[in-house]
Amino acid sequence: MSQVAEMTEEVIETGGEDSFLRDAVRAFRHNRMAMIGLVLICLLILLALFAPLISPHDPYRVALDEQLLPPSSSYWLGTDNFGRDLVTRILYGARISLVVGIVPSFISLVIGAVLGIVSGYYGGKVDFIIMRLADMMIAFPSLLLAMVVMYTLGANLFNIFIALSLVGWAGVARVVRSQTLAVKEKEFIEAARANGTSRVTIMSRHVFPNVVPTLIVLFSLSIPEAIMWESSLSFLGVGVQPPEASWGLLVAKGKEYLFAAPLVAIMPGVAILVTVLAFNFVGDGLRDALDPYMKD
Repeated sequence: MSQVAEMTEEVIETGGEDSFLRDAVRAFRHNRMAMIGLVLICLLILLALFAPLISPHDPYRVALDEQLLPPSSSYWLGTDNFGRDLVTRILYGARISLVVGIVPSFISLVIGAVLGIVSGYYGGKVDFIIMRLADMMIAFPSLLLAMVVMYTLGANLFNIFIALSLVGWAGVARVVRSQTLAVKEKEFIEAARANGTSRVTIMSRHVFPNVVPTLIVLFSLSIPEAIMWESSLSFLGVGVQPPEASWGLLVAKGKEYLFAAPLVAIMPGVAILVTVLAFNFVGDGLRDALDPYMKD
């Protein structure tokens, strides 16, 4: 990722920001898998936003006389063990998955970016303390740490944000630190120091813009990871709690009826798979577009 910072710095110095953006957009548009991923993400967002208009069913309505019904014109994928429409539950589950994917990823990105820039620019004891803390977070299994946080704070959506933010910042901090170490030795940073520019100004106005491309890629790739973590936590019973619709929770409950009504467990799993692949395609496309050295 260091090439991204060097390339961006050269663009900023030569005044070619518009050309850089045009080239990046053009490269992204020519990446077929990235465009497929982007279309799928946009479609998923639209389905989640307009879920009440798409499905006429109430996602929380219990109808015990309609348990585990097969697909029909009324219930496109059938019903679950409480007689609730499976399509509706999956659509509403998309809302939770998108929120859980975006919000903790953004929080961990901000924390990691700030600590990474401070660590790389200041060095010395500050760098040592921040990086050893990051090493501790990375060394501890992420899912296990998230489970500990959820067991301690309680299983609800807000605590999922806290848990996933805690386990996600360390990797971002290490990548941003490496970028900062390379950028701070450049001539324009030395010139800023010689002019008496404060450290905070240098970090915010000179270092930060050079790590933005890397942050964009990290953000796009951390969203599917957060979705998988939330699904795992919900599957294990320490994530989103009933009667809320979460894809991981739907899979956990549906596995009990895998032979009687396989779609109850399979379709939420397919939704997780497609969403994760879509975000990964977009992340890879952004990486290739923003870093010419990563192009085939």
